[in-house]
Amino acid sequence: MRLLIKILLGLLVTTASFADKNLGLPPLSIPTDNPQTTEKVKLGQLLFNDKRLSADGSISCASCHRADTAFTDGLPVSKGIKQQLGTRNAPTVINSAYYETQFLDGRESSLEAQAKGPLVNPVEHGFTHLQQVVDVVKQDAAYREQFQQVFNVLPDSITIEHIAKAIASFERTLITGDSAFDRYYFGKDQSALSDSAARGSRIFRRKGNCMTCHEISWNNALFTDNRFYNVGIGFERLKPVLTELTSAINQQTEVDITGLTDAQRSELGRFAVTRIPADLGRFKTPTLRNVAVTAPYMHDGSLKTLEEVIEHYDKGGISNAYIDPKIFPLHLTVQEKADLVAFLKSLTSPENELN
Repeated sequence: MRLLIKILLGLLVTTASFADKNLGLPPLSIPTDNPQTTEKVKLGQLLFNDKRLSADGSISCASCHRADTAFTDGLPVSKGIKQQLGTRNAPTVINSAYYETQFLDGRESSLEAQAKGPLVNPVEHGFTHLQQVVDVVKQDAAYREQFQQVFNVLPDSITIEHIAKAIASFERTLITGDSAFDRYYFGKDQSALSDSAARGSRIFRRKGNCMTCHEISWNNALFTDNRFYNVGIGFERLKPVLTELTSAINQQTEVDITGLTDAQRSELGRFAVTRIPADLGRFKTPTLRNVAVTAPYMHDGSLKTLEEVIEHYDKGGISNAYIDPKIFPLHLTVQEKADLVAFLKSLTSPENELN
């Protein structure tokens, strides 16, 4: 009996030892001009959590991307300096290193570029220009020493590019896979999913039409196609100005968005970046990894639960002139909806599971 117990304990230890936190994820690409180092990652983590990098000393990157909530903030829309509310939901930073574009409208192409945007957003960190951020860093003796060690630059030569590279390097360490689904699908462990979640996996890939945008490949699953879609959420905010917008688009004239409210400009989505008519109201496909712990949902945080999200897609989104043709009624049964929720809950990585 003692021998059997020792063997079982040995198997448990061996299984834990070989757990692969990257199971289900592709290899990570690192920019040649910003190689990862331990010291740079540590510096980036400090900057990510430093509230001094805001105009009133109240907001850090971690304010909207908290480690205890899978690097989201749990709010419908983010809150910045002076308790100001933004217009969009804060997406998780986890696995954002795999995205082809950053922000929900894809306006930046790298984590380095993304890191600079919130710093000079009047609602978020609130600086009026990026040199103010550099000045804060230069005033800190510990930062001056660390930047010299990491980038081999003297204090007077520290730039916003160095700061952005450090933050991006830290964000590239926020990688998690190894969910129950990964162990089931890629690890071939049929016991990793409940019967309901396993049924939900099949619905997700077939009748639910989910995999059309939330892709699963044969050897990895990012659960995003890095493309942009209009699914109807929030589009009603554009109704008061839609006729004027459509007229300008159809006449191929320059669309003036200066007269729109902040909420209306936000709802332009990808169009605000490309000015391509078909992009009106389109937003990037979010990853579904850890989706069970990153509520609320959609770009405006308007859906509170996974059940509400499934209902939205089951009815075919919210109809509008620009809704994507990939969005249509699904006619799911009550059981199929419950199975889909069980599947989505299986996408949570161990370190992000709620107690």
